[in-house]
Amino acid sequence: MDLFSRSWAALRAAVAELPDEDFALPSGCTGWLVRDLVCHLVIDAQDVLITLVTPAETEPTRDAVTYWEVTGTPPTGDDPLDALTVRLAAAYQEPWLLKFHLDDVGSAAGRAAELADPGRLVGTRGEVLTTGDYLSAYVLEWTLHHLDLVAHFPDAAGPPAEGLARTRELLEKIAPAPFPASFCDKDALLVGTGRRAPTDAETAELGELAAKLPLVLG
Repeated sequence: MDLFSRSWAALRAAVAELPDEDFALPSGCTGWLVRDLVCHLVIDAQDVLITLVTPAETEPTRDAVTYWEVTGTPPTGDDPLDALTVRLAAAYQEPWLLKFHLDDVGSAAGRAAELADPGRLVGTRGEVLTTGDYLSAYVLEWTLHHLDLVAHFPDAAGPPAEGLARTRELLEKIAPAPFPASFCDKDALLVGTGRRAPTDAETAELGELAAKLPLVLG
């Protein structure tokens, strides 16, 4: 629960610190500008708020690992929801409007998470999870998108180290296989999710795991 809050606060702070002109530059998400990614974060924050007030009565069907659907096909931008996100982002016109909306809805999502009972069952996407597992799954979401946000801004602050470590742990369980110890957490996540291609040396180190990559999560 605490790591969710820290990861989310760090991501929102990184957005707030970006100059307006950076919103028109590419993000680490294929086909998305920074403004598109930030608009997606607004939608994510809304999803968190909705889920936290959607109680469930049945036993959990997913946990923080199995919450994620895994494919080997990177997004192309043709998905209707992805295309809608791009149109919504363009409608904001001014970056400060996106920053304001993310701060407004995002702060509410953060407060709701801090007040939530980790053992309470909630429903989302037709599945049931404990609140703790749901928020733990979102540590992965926040961390990967934080890497996407700063992908082309080397001087921008990245995600918290503990968030990187936890996301690597989740990704290794999703795989399921460990990344080589020589991979730092950031490189394991970038290569593991297809955000960058492995070098020849990294491919050799990955061994059989290389054939399973990238792990595209949805």
